[in-house]
Amino acid sequence: MQTDDRAGISIYRPIADDVEAIARIGLIPTILQVVAHTTGMRFAAIARVTETKWTACAVYDLIDFGLKPGGELVLESTICNEIRQHHQPVVFSHASTNPQFAQHPVPKLYGFESYVSIPIFRLDGEFFGTLCALDPLPAKLDDPNVVTTLQLFTKLIAAELDVVERLERSTSALLDAHETAKLREQFIAVLGHDLRNPLTAIRVGAGLLQMTAQDASSQRTIGYIQQSATRMAELIKNVLDFARGKLGGGIPAELRQEDDLAAELQSVIAEVQQAHADRAMDVVIAIGRPVTCDAHRLAQLLANLLTNAVIHGDAGQPIQVTAQSDKEAFELAVTNGGKPIPAGKIARLFQPFSHAADDASQSGLGLGLYIAAEIAKAHHGTLQVSSNESVTRFVFRMPVQSISPPMPGAGSCARDEDPVPC
Repeated sequence: MQTDDRAGISIYRPIADDVEAIARIGLIPTILQVVAHTTGMRFAAIARVTETKWTACAVYDLIDFGLKPGGELVLESTICNEIRQHHQPVVFSHASTNPQFAQHPVPKLYGFESYVSIPIFRLDGEFFGTLCALDPLPAKLDDPNVVTTLQLFTKLIAAELDVVERLERSTSALLDAHETAKLREQFIAVLGHDLRNPLTAIRVGAGLLQMTAQDASSQRTIGYIQQSATRMAELIKNVLDFARGKLGGGIPAELRQEDDLAAELQSVIAEVQQAHADRAMDVVIAIGRPVTCDAHRLAQLLANLLTNAVIHGDAGQPIQVTAQSDKEAFELAVTNGGKPIPAGKIARLFQPFSHAADDASQSGLGLGLYIAAEIAKAHHGTLQVSSNESVTRFVFRMPVQSISPPMPGAGSCARDEDPVPC
């Protein structure tokens, strides 16, 4: 049993894992050779000793003792079992003449005269096993430096074991991260395929029914279905982008030179105005040069800002939209009248699910501004907000020409026909 320092609990580690860990320490063969040379004995080993088993982890054998790594001895037939209990080194040079070991059954059973065994403790103090050496012939082990040298070797073994096990945990963590990435991709695939495809079928079916329905009641019902399906598509797309942005390292953007970004933005404005015919919009678009961007993503950003203005702005004041560029930067701004945003809320405005936590009456998931901010990041730009008693203004600003390569995953995102409001 050993302690897992990540959880602060005791766990059982298979003995085979300990044998493998010792085998992965490149110094072990050299250590065993030096032990044999230092003691003058021809057999040396590192043993894993538990309450039930004695297992050889590494062996240096010039006497054909017969043990190999992974081999076992009956625990009760070993002196190491006694060391496991009292945690003290055992050393004798000539068992037959030693008062304590002359009648001891273990030397007689295995036929050795000289023996040394030093307990090995892990860095956390837990008993691991022993570093031992033996020989059928007597040896000179009176020099106290012998035991001191072997004790230093046991500390080195413990330190190397710790390094090996930490490396194993790091490798395991990397594998877990790889599995997490696979699950993330599966999650995005479910959102992108298993949810959106059936919803597309619903929208197509509603369109077919609308062409054949004769009475006004049926038309109204089909209209509700279409509105709900459109809203569901918007929610799914927002969650899909949230998954990419929060779990996948950012929303991907395919940056390329756009010669007619103005037309893309005008299209978004027209669609939002159609959905909210009662809201006035003052629009000024003056883009005098090509912009290196993902036009689809900037259209999505604008749609999110516009819909946010429709929901939270004063219905009696027009929403102002400006888009302009010069030789250095492209700027897109959306301004609405209404109550100012509280200072405490501005600090978390671009966090996911922000308005959902503040106002349960608001529809949607509260992902629109978060996604807009992520799109701004993907364009190496900024999205900022200012709010006072008169107006609230969101401003997106980015370099006109971006020389940086597309973000990881760029070009892999699905292209949706509908811009998504927040």
